[in-house]
Amino acid sequence: MRVFPAIDLYEGQAVRLFKGDYAQMTVYGDDPAKIAETFRDCGATHMHIVDLEGAKSGETPNFDTVIDIKRRGGLFCEVGGGIRSMEVIDRYLSAGIDRVILGTAAVTEAGFVEAAVEKHGEKIAVGIDIKDGFVAIKGWTEKSELRAFDFCEKMQNIGVGTLICTDISKDGAMSGTNHALYRELKNRFEMRIIASGGVSSIDDVRRLREADVYGAIIGKAYYTGAIDLREAVEVAK
Repeated sequence: MRVFPAIDLYEGQAVRLFKGDYAQMTVYGDDPAKIAETFRDCGATHMHIVDLEGAKSGETPNFDTVIDIKRRGGLFCEVGGGIRSMEVIDRYLSAGIDRVILGTAAVTEAGFVEAAVEKHGEKIAVGIDIKDGFVAIKGWTEKSELRAFDFCEKMQNIGVGTLICTDISKDGAMSGTNHALYRELKNRFEMRIIASGGVSSIDDVRRLREADVYGAIIGKAYYTGAIDLREAVEVAK
């Protein structure tokens, strides 16, 4: 299993939200690329980046910061937040980002994901943020009428290879992740499943590895010291 330490960006800073609430934001550093270098030094090979401003606005205000993170960290980088057009996808991939994550656009624009997968294949992932069994959009600020598993099935049918799933109720809460959800996703679908939200202990990492999911995103638990990244990378193997 791959460990994806995470950097969430807001105004060029590394931050974390509590349960997706922009009003409950903690700043962890004003040099995100330096944090990525630390990830690398701990043995991580992959990382996860979210432009929180972009997730709300549909723009890419932290683009230069993202590219700096990739350049200085040298890790496999997947990026999400505000990627709602082919132009933005092309811009990120041309600049060296390894995989882009479509979220809101996958829900609101019919055919967009299909066109992106047709053009870029495995470099396209879809992020599904689940709130009360439904898909949440626009930086978690809105709950759609689309049931989560129906959406997952639709994504698999159009050729999406990687699915990043976040249980919003667990994100940033440090209460453990939703293991039952990720086991069901792994058993139900053929896509690579990346678990996100609430991965808050080495035991969470171990159980996700045992469930044979493709990856686990570690956010707040890294920044608070609840998870030692070097140990997590070893346990994930």
